[in-house]
Amino acid sequence: MTTNQIIAKYGRPNETGKGYLTVIQLPYPMRLAWDLEVTVTRMSCHKLLADKFTAVFEDLLQYYGLAEIKRLGIDLFGGCFNYRRMRGGSSWSTHAWGIAIDLDPARNELRESKRTARFARPEYKPMIDIFYKHGFISLGVEKDYDWMHFQIKN
Repeated sequence: MTTNQIIAKYGRPNETGKGYLTVIQLPYPMRLAWDLEVTVTRMSCHKLLADKFTAVFEDLLQYYGLAEIKRLGIDLFGGCFNYRRMRGGSSWSTHAWGIAIDLDPARNELRESKRTARFARPEYKPMIDIFYKHGFISLGVEKDYDWMHFQIKN
Protein backbone atom coordinates (compact mmCIF):
# COMPACT_ATOMS: atom_id res chain seq x y z
CA MET A 1 0.00 0.00 0.00
CA THR A 2 1.11 3.55 -0.63
CA THR A 3 1.26 6.07 2.20
CA ASN A 4 -1.88 7.76 0.85
CA GLN A 5 -3.73 4.43 0.80
CA ILE A 6 -2.64 3.72 4.37
CA ILE A 7 -3.78 7.19 5.51
CA ALA A 8 -7.14 6.68 3.78
CA LYS A 9 -7.70 3.40 5.62
CA TYR A 10 -5.87 3.84 8.93
CA GLY A 11 -5.75 7.63 9.42
CA ARG A 12 -2.80 9.96 9.94
CA PRO A 13 -0.03 8.75 12.25
CA ASN A 14 0.80 10.70 15.37
CA GLU A 15 3.49 10.48 18.01
CA THR A 16 1.32 8.94 20.71
CA GLY A 17 -0.92 6.81 18.53
CA LYS A 18 -3.84 8.50 20.25
CA GLY A 19 -7.10 7.71 18.53
CA TYR A 20 -5.96 4.66 16.64
CA LEU A 21 -3.89 2.41 18.91
CA THR A 22 -5.08 -0.29 21.24
CA VAL A 23 -3.21 -2.70 23.48
CA ILE A 24 -3.57 -6.45 23.02
CA GLN A 25 -2.64 -9.18 25.46
CA LEU A 26 -0.25 -11.64 23.84
CA PRO A 27 -1.19 -15.32 24.22
CA TYR A 28 2.41 -16.19 25.17
CA PRO A 29 5.25 -14.17 26.67
CA MET A 30 7.75 -12.70 24.26
CA ARG A 31 11.27 -11.41 24.94
CA LEU A 32 12.41 -7.93 24.00
CA ALA A 33 14.89 -8.57 21.20
CA TRP A 34 17.54 -6.13 22.47
CA ASP A 35 17.16 -7.02 26.16
CA LEU A 36 16.26 -10.68 26.62
CA GLU A 37 15.65 -10.16 30.34
CA VAL A 38 12.56 -8.04 29.55
CA THR A 39 9.33 -9.96 29.04
CA VAL A 40 6.69 -8.57 26.69
CA THR A 41 3.12 -9.65 27.46
CA ARG A 42 1.20 -6.83 25.73
CA MET A 43 1.60 -4.97 22.48
CA SER A 44 0.28 -1.68 21.07
CA CYS A 45 -1.10 -1.96 17.55
CA HIS A 46 -3.70 -0.28 15.35
CA LYS A 47 -7.16 -0.94 16.72
CA LEU A 48 -8.38 -2.19 13.32
CA LEU A 49 -5.76 -4.96 13.42
CA ALA A 50 -6.00 -6.04 17.05
CA ASP A 51 -8.00 -9.17 16.21
CA LYS A 52 -5.68 -10.06 13.32
CA PHE A 53 -2.51 -9.73 15.40
CA THR A 54 -4.10 -11.72 18.23
CA ALA A 55 -5.13 -14.46 15.79
CA VAL A 56 -1.59 -14.65 14.36
CA PHE A 57 -0.05 -15.16 17.79
CA GLU A 58 -2.72 -17.66 18.84
CA ASP A 59 -2.15 -19.66 15.64
CA LEU A 60 1.64 -19.55 16.14
CA LEU A 61 1.23 -20.90 19.66
CA GLN A 62 -1.15 -23.62 18.50
CA TYR A 63 1.10 -24.70 15.62
CA TYR A 64 4.53 -24.55 17.26
CA GLY A 65 3.92 -24.66 21.01
CA LEU A 66 5.77 -22.36 23.40
CA ALA A 67 8.99 -24.39 23.63
CA GLU A 68 9.43 -24.42 19.84
CA ILE A 69 8.51 -20.74 19.54
CA LYS A 70 11.31 -19.95 21.98
CA ARG A 71 13.78 -22.31 20.34
CA LEU A 72 13.16 -20.73 16.94
CA GLY A 73 13.24 -17.16 18.29
CA ILE A 74 9.72 -16.37 17.11
CA ASP A 75 9.21 -14.84 20.56
CA LEU A 76 11.92 -12.18 20.01
CA PHE A 77 9.85 -9.00 19.85
CA GLY A 78 11.36 -6.23 17.74
CA GLY A 79 8.44 -3.82 17.94
CA CYS A 80 5.08 -2.92 16.45
CA PHE A 81 4.11 0.73 17.02
CA ASN A 82 7.01 3.13 16.52
CA TYR A 83 6.27 6.66 15.33
CA ARG A 84 9.03 7.14 12.79
CA ARG A 85 9.87 7.57 9.12
CA MET A 86 11.17 4.67 7.02
CA ARG A 87 14.87 4.10 7.41
CA GLY A 88 16.63 6.18 4.79
CA GLY A 89 13.37 7.66 3.47
CA SER A 90 10.88 10.44 3.99
CA SER A 91 7.67 8.39 3.98
CA TRP A 92 6.18 7.14 7.22
CA SER A 93 7.09 3.64 8.32
CA THR A 94 4.15 1.25 8.62
CA HIS A 95 5.23 0.99 12.28
CA ALA A 96 4.02 4.61 12.73
CA TRP A 97 0.46 3.24 12.50
CA GLY A 98 1.07 0.00 14.40
CA ILE A 99 0.22 -2.06 11.31
CA ALA A 100 3.55 -3.92 11.16
CA ILE A 101 5.68 -6.01 13.50
CA ASP A 102 9.34 -6.99 13.58
CA LEU A 103 10.40 -10.33 15.04
CA ASP A 104 13.93 -11.60 15.78
CA PRO A 105 15.66 -8.58 14.19
CA ALA A 106 19.22 -9.64 15.06
CA ARG A 107 18.99 -12.81 12.97
CA ASN A 108 16.86 -11.30 10.20
CA GLU A 109 18.58 -7.99 9.57
CA LEU A 110 17.25 -5.30 7.27
CA ARG A 111 19.51 -5.98 4.27
CA GLU A 112 19.74 -9.76 4.64
CA SER A 113 18.64 -11.96 1.79
CA LYS A 114 17.13 -15.43 1.83
CA ARG A 115 20.63 -16.88 1.77
CA THR A 116 21.30 -15.82 5.36
CA ALA A 117 18.03 -14.67 6.99
CA ARG A 118 16.80 -17.04 9.66
CA PHE A 119 13.15 -16.65 8.66
CA ALA A 120 13.96 -17.86 5.12
CA ARG A 121 14.63 -21.36 6.48
CA PRO A 122 12.02 -24.10 5.96
CA GLU A 123 11.09 -24.39 9.65
CA TYR A 124 9.70 -20.84 9.50
CA LYS A 125 7.44 -21.35 6.49
CA PRO A 126 4.43 -22.24 8.69
CA MET A 127 4.97 -18.98 10.62
CA ILE A 128 5.02 -16.98 7.40
CA ASP A 129 1.95 -18.84 6.14
CA ILE A 130 0.10 -17.92 9.36
CA PHE A 131 0.86 -14.24 8.83
CA TYR A 132 -0.41 -14.45 5.24
CA LYS A 133 -3.54 -16.33 6.38
CA HIS A 134 -4.45 -13.30 8.50
CA GLY A 135 -3.81 -10.68 5.82
CA PHE A 136 -0.16 -9.80 6.47
CA ILE A 137 2.78 -9.97 4.09
CA SER A 138 6.46 -10.64 4.71
CA LEU A 139 8.89 -8.19 3.14
CA GLY A 140 11.37 -11.06 3.11
CA VAL A 141 9.12 -13.17 0.91
CA GLU A 142 7.92 -10.25 -1.22
CA LYS A 143 11.21 -8.36 -1.70
CA ASP A 144 13.96 -10.59 -0.24
CA TYR A 145 15.02 -8.09 2.41
CA ASP A 146 13.84 -7.11 5.89
CA TRP A 147 12.87 -10.68 6.77
CA MET A 148 12.00 -9.58 10.32
CA HIS A 149 9.15 -7.37 9.05
CA PHE A 150 5.50 -8.38 8.65
CA GLN A 151 2.89 -5.78 7.70
CA ILE A 152 -0.77 -5.76 6.81
CA LYS A 153 -1.31 -6.16 3.08
CA ASN A 154 -4.26 -3.74 2.85
